[in-house]
Amino acid sequence: MTILDKIIERKKEEIAVSKAKISIDGLKNSEFFGRQNLSLKESVQNKSGIIAEFKRKSPSKGIINDKVQPLEVVSAYENFGASGISILTDTDFFGGSFDDILKVRNHINIPVLRKDFMVDEYQFYEAKSIGADAVLLIAACLSPGQVLEFTQLAHQLGMETLLEIHTEDELKHFNAEIDLVGINNRNLKDFKVDLQHSVLLKDQLPKGVVSVAESGIYNVEDFKYLKEKGFDGFLMGEYFMKNEDPAGKFAEFASNITV
Repeated sequence: MTILDKIIERKKEEIAVSKAKISIDGLKNSEFFGRQNLSLKESVQNKSGIIAEFKRKSPSKGIINDKVQPLEVVSAYENFGASGISILTDTDFFGGSFDDILKVRNHINIPVLRKDFMVDEYQFYEAKSIGADAVLLIAACLSPGQVLEFTQLAHQLGMETLLEIHTEDELKHFNAEIDLVGINNRNLKDFKVDLQHSVLLKDQLPKGVVSVAESGIYNVEDFKYLKEKGFDGFLMGEYFMKNEDPAGKFAEFASNITV
């Protein structure tokens, strides 16, 4: 069983518990369910392209940074030009929670991506209820049919979708309704990073698709290389979060790139 298999197994258990606690109708009564969502796609195209991530830990790296608070970090991300914010809401494997989005939603004016392992329609109502503007769809744990179904549901709820792929076979998960396609430089099964592999995959996407390079961007040179190869967006978390001062690291990075 891979790490991804373990995460999905645990996620299904969590969803069952959540459904027993609060119904979809209950989620619809939340503070943020009726808010007008922001467009991550437009923000990526019109700003720096960086989707800066708040992440405490990961299965491959262990604890990355559990000392800082979401609001201080994501506010700085916004102030220094991030196009959007990615926030992990998985607790067991990434140390995140819904509170990490709830604590910042009223204080920032750029889109928030709920980054989690979406395998049930209930999670999309959850995402809407906590103020997410976009959701991540991971091809490795969904069928092409599920990707289409979940994309349509997200759109019905006013949210956008970022489809994450890593293999050539996963290109078949793409459909014309997807808002952004993220190509993960890190293989979710063994966590190895290969930027060139991502470039080759990007070149097989239809022209005009907004593409996002995800994970494994460790320096300005990686960023510039991927930008030169035509990526529109860059989902970056560990590079900033592993620093004692993620906000300061992001400010330094932003000053060293040409956007």
